[in-house]
Amino acid sequence: QENLVMSGGGSVQAGGSLTLSCAASPRIYATNCMAWFRQTPGNEREGVAAITPGGAFTNYDDSVKGRFAITLNSANSTFDLHMNNLKPEDSGQYYCAAGARIAAECSLRRNEYLTWGQGTQVTVSS
Repeated sequence: QENLVMSGGGSVQAGGSLTLSCAASPRIYATNCMAWFRQTPGNEREGVAAITPGGAFTNYDDSVKGRFAITLNSANSTFDLHMNNLKPEDSGQYYCAAGARIAAECSLRRNEYLTWGQGTQVTVSS
């Protein structure tokens, strides 16, 4: 179900930065894992970053560690993906997602997320 509202995205040159935002309902925000995924044509949607409710634990795909950061904004039930030092291979359709917390940490497994944003394109030029 696509009931998360996304904003951000666009085009940037390699080495640049971009921030994506996702708005959830307070109920979803308070109890769910929040995550970001990306997808390119012909490929599966893959996890990029995830964070536990409250933000105690984060997980990142190795390809973005040290460059991306997922953060929570409790005041308005949103979460962001801060992307720095972007590379052309970061290009793709990005989705925010929410899923039930089933462990201490939140995974990057697609099938654990049932609520999705509409997606936004990120294009990084060489």
